[in-house]
Amino acid sequence: MSGDRVDPGVDPGLFRRVAGRFATGVAIVTSVVDGADHAMTVNAFASVSLDPLLVMFCPEKIARFHDLALDAGEWAVSVLSEEMRDASQWFATRGRMLDGQLQGWDHTRGPVTGAAIFSAAVAALECRTHAVHDAGDHSIVVGEVLSLHVPSPDARPLIFYGGGYGRLAH
Repeated sequence: MSGDRVDPGVDPGLFRRVAGRFATGVAIVTSVVDGADHAMTVNAFASVSLDPLLVMFCPEKIARFHDLALDAGEWAVSVLSEEMRDASQWFATRGRMLDGQLQGWDHTRGPVTGAAIFSAAVAALECRTHAVHDAGDHSIVVGEVLSLHVPSPDARPLIFYGGGYGRLAH
């Protein structure tokens, strides 16, 4: 089968529902380009390698953030806490205003990249783009980890499952 075709026996809607049965955390990736902040919610984020330390996220190619993150070359990932559900929804909103988009969201600047790190995040990483791979309508952006942070160590992570937000049971 060609990489440009979808097998006619695979229903994209069913694929989305099946893939959505894999519970994920939720993160916001941030970058700074020409002094302006940029951010996007992602749930396609994972660790890749321990030697070297690598992580990845997968932005959709048509998203504004896609090219901005690649242009920046450095970025931060804030793994969201349950209390950041509104932030998750806001930074997933297509076409939202760019100026002042971080106003009202408590954050600090990463000491290495200068990208925003959310104060209520359960974990955060600052990264430099190591590789970018084509992946259909998304790109796989692999980043070398430059620094690690635990902004809110007692917070509980925000979970996404089956098309909606959930809670981690303890």
